[in-house]
Amino acid sequence: MKIIKATARYEAWLGAHLALLPADLELKHRRMREEPFAFLRATYYRWAQRWPELCAELTAAPEVLAVGDLHVENFGTWRDAEGRLVWGINDFDEAWPLPFTNDLVRLGTSANLAIAGQHLAIDGATAAAAILDGYRSALQEGGRPFILAEGHPTLRAMAVHRLHEPERYWEKLRGLGTVRGPVPPGALRALERMMPEPDLPRRVVHRIAGLGSLGRQRYVALADWHGGYVAREAKALAPSACLWAAGGKGSSRILYQEILNRAVRCRDPFVRLQRRWIVRRLAPDCSRIELAALPAERDELRLLRAMGWETANVHLGSVKPRVLRADLARRGRGWLRRAAAVMQEAVVSDWEAWRLGRS
Repeated sequence: MKIIKATARYEAWLGAHLALLPADLELKHRRMREEPFAFLRATYYRWAQRWPELCAELTAAPEVLAVGDLHVENFGTWRDAEGRLVWGINDFDEAWPLPFTNDLVRLGTSANLAIAGQHLAIDGATAAAAILDGYRSALQEGGRPFILAEGHPTLRAMAVHRLHEPERYWEKLRGLGTVRGPVPPGALRALERMMPEPDLPRRVVHRIAGLGSLGRQRYVALADWHGGYVAREAKALAPSACLWAAGGKGSSRILYQEILNRAVRCRDPFVRLQRRWIVRRLAPDCSRIELAALPAERDELRLLRAMGWETANVHLGSVKPRVLRADLARRGRGWLRRAAAVMQEAVVSDWEAWRLGRS
């Protein structure tokens, strides 16, 4: 199936599960033309189709409850129940039982595309080695969350670089237009439950963010609370695109909360699945980190190693570390680099077809 036809069929399937916003969907289609890295982020459904075919030798690996849509910009920071700043994977919209190799190959592929787009200044072989080194080390030690106040000074410096001017963050949110039409009752209830006080006066705005979920309903409640701003976001969820790619074979259950609960993780107490809405707190220190927001001087090897470690933190919620270590030991050297190169070529080919077909 070609990319344009696959996209149309996936969006028709997705539209049967939730309400799509045509203007946001058209924006997503335009952004998919910009570069292969953006295209990868926007098209997990296509990855779910192609990865099992192109990397068939990796599909027999042990199954985990996987992130699915993992990439180098699916990481961010949040505050745990003790108020500590934590770094880790930021989004689990596409969580699904998959061979553990899926997440590693997708992370490696995204690193390759970021390198090609001059977002990272290393080479693909080095990136793959750093990801695997972090993953193996986490398996050896049983995993451990990244508490930035108590270690990881290099990672902490990279993560907090964007926090020096919080006024810009709030100005951007406050500048969003108030939703004029009706807000789905489920979204309103979910937002109200997560506000710091009941019946707190608030303004609901529509937020455009991300790429993979662009086109879905996403509402933010903004309020002034004791002299400062607070924000809660509700985003509509659907079953993983893996269900679509599998022809509907499997459960339609949304696994976002389950993967959060099972991972080696210091959770954000303000991230919660409420029926088919994922609700979270928004703040300058509770958000995804884009590569462009990182300082010019950064240790990219350490960053990729941490991403590999955090991937293992998630996988260890559903499988014993010895099972994954044994499988990795059988794979030898270079497997991740080779698989990421194969998938990079496939993504670029689809991107070129999309760009030409939509021009």
